[in-house]
Amino acid sequence: MAFTEFRLLAVLAQEMNMRKAAERLFVSQPALSQRLQSIEKEWGTKLFLRSQKGLTLTPAGEAVVKLANEFLDKEEKVREEIQSLDSKVHGTLKIACASIVGLKWLPQVLKKFLQRYPHAKISLITGWSSEILKTLYEGQVHIGIIRGTPDWKGVKKHLFKDQLFLVDTEMKTLDQIPETDRPFIQFKSDSNYYQEIHDWWHRQFQSTPKRTIVVDQIETCKQMAMNGIGYAILPAITLNESEKSIYKIPLMDEFQRPIERDTWLLGYDSAFELKQVQAFVEIVQETLQE
Repeated sequence: MAFTEFRLLAVLAQEMNMRKAAERLFVSQPALSQRLQSIEKEWGTKLFLRSQKGLTLTPAGEAVVKLANEFLDKEEKVREEIQSLDSKVHGTLKIACASIVGLKWLPQVLKKFLQRYPHAKISLITGWSSEILKTLYEGQVHIGIIRGTPDWKGVKKHLFKDQLFLVDTEMKTLDQIPETDRPFIQFKSDSNYYQEIHDWWHRQFQSTPKRTIVVDQIETCKQMAMNGIGYAILPAITLNESEKSIYKIPLMDEFQRPIERDTWLLGYDSAFELKQVQAFVEIVQETLQE
């Protein structure tokens, strides 16, 4: 089988849909179907079952797709090794990043990276920090950017801290919170972040909020607070100096120190030997200094 056929099978297995796979491969559906039939004829068995709902892998298909993915992974590693011998920065930089950092901080870094290294490509995954660590352990990405305090044995570079604030359009002090009937708006997050907020709340009020609203995304949480629906606890990375219509009350720990969230860049030693990773780290350091 040729490299293009391995790629075709991998994309089909990811999409499980002929139309979507054809779009990703920049071929027509009939052409894709014909190529798949040729591959199946070569193997002497059906690899995918077709139905109105889409595609389903046969047991033989699972084995062949596994082989295809292994080949593609090895091919990419060899390309990276070859490109590392060149002085130019090539290849794909694979990043997994905590969602809020990917939304608020990372875009400016990636813009500089692509402007300086036009031959490089970016593959970006965003999600919770626990999900980012999982992609690192599984070798799906070169580097991860996470929030909190990671238990990581490889390369670990501290990026920045940002403070937590209780934000509201009406309340100016924490003393007003026990008296309000307006809801506390929370966003779904990693358990360690949730625990940190829970511990602070219990120390401060020795009770639970009267009413709560839970939303999926931190940006939704912010917009609801900005529009006066309730109050929320948000990291400084989400807040702008120009936002004058909202009160920002800093959260303090039991020793009256600001409660802050750390952001880290993680990866294995082997990843930091790649030129595209080294170049990205340089851009990150420049951005932090600015």
